[in-house]
Amino acid sequence: MALSIRLSRGGSKKRPYYRIVVADARSPRDGKFIEKIGNYNPLLGKDDEKRVVLDADRAKHWLGVGAQPTDRVARFLDVAGVKERAARNNPKKGEPGEKAKERLEERASKAAEAAEAATAAKQAEAEAVIAIEVEAATEEPTPEAEAVAEAVAEETPPVEVAAAEEAPAAEEAPAVEAAAEEAPANEATPDADAGDTGAEEAKSAEAPAEG
Repeated sequence: MALSIRLSRGGSKKRPYYRIVVADARSPRDGKFIEKIGNYNPLLGKDDEKRVVLDADRAKHWLGVGAQPTDRVARFLDVAGVKERAARNNPKKGEPGEKAKERLEERASKAAEAAEAATAAKQAEAEAVIAIEVEAATEEPTPEAEAVAEAVAEETPPVEVAAAEEAPAAEEAPAVEAAAEEAPANEATPDADAGDTGAEEAKSAEAPAEG
């Protein structure tokens, strides 16, 4: 028969109390036991002497007949100086379990999908803006817009052309006025000479008659 030195739970709900017992390894945890060799009260402080009470002599006896302590009882035996507990090296200690790993992988997958969706949305927005700019740059004017532009161009001639057309008119105006002033003077001179000659001839004809 395989013997085990283990804890057997007692007490009430949320107020556990354990017995350190020697029992058949195949029996239930809280079932029948062969001998009680101590007590363990987790509700007491770690520095309380009554937290762990152990009969060291009986523990040595049962260890001598092949009883194997559980890990928790082995700690109590190590503290009591009955049996040194071998150091245990658990390389997976602190490593998350399978379900925790699955949750982490799921979160990482969702985060990656969200990042990809955001990147795709930004890229699509940038491409839409570029397409609008290219379309605006290459868009041909409509016939209505061309007709309006031609009408405006006809109604408003360029400033340089208008100035060039007005400038000769302004320069020719004084020349016409000067010609108008000079023309009577040139024509009046022969008449005046003719009038003076006629007057002299009249005077010379009247002069003998008075004598």
